[in-house]
Amino acid sequence: MSVHQKLLNIKEEKGAGFLVLLDPDRLTIKEIVGLAKQSEKGGADGFLVGSSLLLSSRFDESIKQIRSNVNLPVIIFPGNANQVSKYADAILFLSLVSGRNPHLLIGEQVKAAPMIKEFGLEPIPTGYLIIESGKATSVQFMSDTQPIPNDKPDIAKAHALAAEYLGMKFVFLEAGSGAENPVPDLIIKEIRDFISIPIIVGGGIREPEVAYQKVKNGASFVVIGNALEKDDSIIKEFAEAIHFKHKKEFVKTQTEKNNLSV
Repeated sequence: MSVHQKLLNIKEEKGAGFLVLLDPDRLTIKEIVGLAKQSEKGGADGFLVGSSLLLSSRFDESIKQIRSNVNLPVIIFPGNANQVSKYADAILFLSLVSGRNPHLLIGEQVKAAPMIKEFGLEPIPTGYLIIESGKATSVQFMSDTQPIPNDKPDIAKAHALAAEYLGMKFVFLEAGSGAENPVPDLIIKEIRDFISIPIIVGGGIREPEVAYQKVKNGASFVVIGNALEKDDSIIKEFAEAIHFKHKKEFVKTQTEKNNLSV
């Protein structure tokens, strides 16, 4: 079964999928493997591995070690054409459709495609949209593009629909690693009502309650990275917030917490 189909099955079975972002630039191999194990145990559905830059030579070895220690899909989330590894299960074949930088619309893809074919990696065509997050992020700076304004859902909808018409299998709405604000619920909801392919949402999501709102408004997959690097004890709570079958229990738990704090 393809990774793409596995992801669709996760969405169907659980309502939404929980993907953990692992960045080899921020974590050692030991830390990455430890977080991957904890994430699998806590209810994650898969891993995205990538970085805006790539400051070390441990990208390939990191993916190899993740694959050796967990049984969930390991998917490359590339910042450039150099982030390709034969040890991954698949790669998000991203095109930055929200920008007008030709290198990230098609240039990096042309450079990466032959290696993806040689390694036998499964490419998952994905329309990548950067959404304004309140401050400049690494992905915005490195891509040399302007994000879509976070109060302009019509612009985001048009770009997402174009990605679908170009044959993309997912749309990825990205606020950026460490974003001040996540992608607004209104943008997610309006895109969800406008297109028919699944939506991935990431960046700036620090609390399970926020992840729950993203799913409630139409996210098919939620990506969590920085928050888990700082506190891996909340992995299970994120899983319960994101997975549809746990939503009622999650809401009940949050209500009880709120009542206790009054």
